[in-house]
Amino acid sequence: MSKNILFLTGTRADFGKLKSLIRKVEETDGLNAHLFVTGMHMLAKYGLTAREVEKSGFRSIYKYINQNTEDSMDVILAKTIHGLSDYVKELKPDLIIVHGDRVEALAGAIVGSLNNILVAHIEGGEVSGTIDELIRHSVSKMSHIHFVCNEEAEKRLLQLGEEEESIFVIGSPDLDIMTSPVLPSLDAVKARYDIPFDDYSLFMYHPVTTDVDSLPKNISNTVDALLASGDNYVVIYPNNDHGSEIIINELKRLEGNPKFRIFPSVRFEYFLVLLKNASYMIGNSSAGVREAPFYGLPSIDLGTRQYNRATANSIINTKEVYTDILHSIEYAKFGCFERHMEFGEGNSDELFITAISKQSFWNKQKQKRFNDI
Repeated sequence: MSKNILFLTGTRADFGKLKSLIRKVEETDGLNAHLFVTGMHMLAKYGLTAREVEKSGFRSIYKYINQNTEDSMDVILAKTIHGLSDYVKELKPDLIIVHGDRVEALAGAIVGSLNNILVAHIEGGEVSGTIDELIRHSVSKMSHIHFVCNEEAEKRLLQLGEEEESIFVIGSPDLDIMTSPVLPSLDAVKARYDIPFDDYSLFMYHPVTTDVDSLPKNISNTVDALLASGDNYVVIYPNNDHGSEIIINELKRLEGNPKFRIFPSVRFEYFLVLLKNASYMIGNSSAGVREAPFYGLPSIDLGTRQYNRATANSIINTKEVYTDILHSIEYAKFGCFERHMEFGEGNSDELFITAISKQSFWNKQKQKRFNDI
């Protein structure tokens, strides 16, 4: 069996999720991994993280610019479909693997399904909030195979009419890297990014595209609270969704303040080390409801973006109200929280490769059927 497997990555986050799976494919005889690198990876404003993909040493990498900073999500979708369609006609992959709830994932699912290529979706069946949830479920319906994080996600896919035999529960692949014994040391991470703090917390805040009108007030209240807390923070730029400029402009208030270090992006392995050793995480990133609880780290989840996505006691749900945020910061610093393993145990790559190494996996019919419950 010789199969070409195409992984599509558009952000620093989804590459971190896919990395252990790509590596496992490259290590397996008869399986060939190829990467289509696009989206935020190709934007200098967000750290040009395509360079980090290249540094990972994977053998087959194709880079494609699918946007400029002015493009709306529908235009980005169209451009990605165009570029990816041309590429798959050359590569002729046997499987396209997409992740999550970004427009690049939707483009990959559309190109695969309309060209009669198997599509596998990583981390479908979850709730995301904002426009991301609509995209995630759309990707699931355009995909033939699903690698999900837990039984709750599997149940949602069954509600969407997906067939049980097309769903594989493998956990969240980024946990594979989180449990790796070869992550860099905290001292090495601080030296690389010139972080002077002994104690610090992490801040990541993304736009809620369905509520952009509230974004200026919400991010202003949040920054006010961070300043008033007196804590040290490592701040990482938002993703490039509509509204990101509002957030970035507000973050300029923190520039030059010795209690803040601000970065467009941080390499995934280095981010995990910072996360593991932080006092707490604050913002509305999925890392606060997935990775942080896995480390037993308290996280302050602001607003609605990750609403009802996870159940860990270490997640402190808070509105973007100045006084509420300050109260939550105090609770996060002095509360006691246990490690929570809701999204797997760190062996996703093994479960993934076991599934795709079986001939029955490749016999999956490309004609989907809606499974009535």
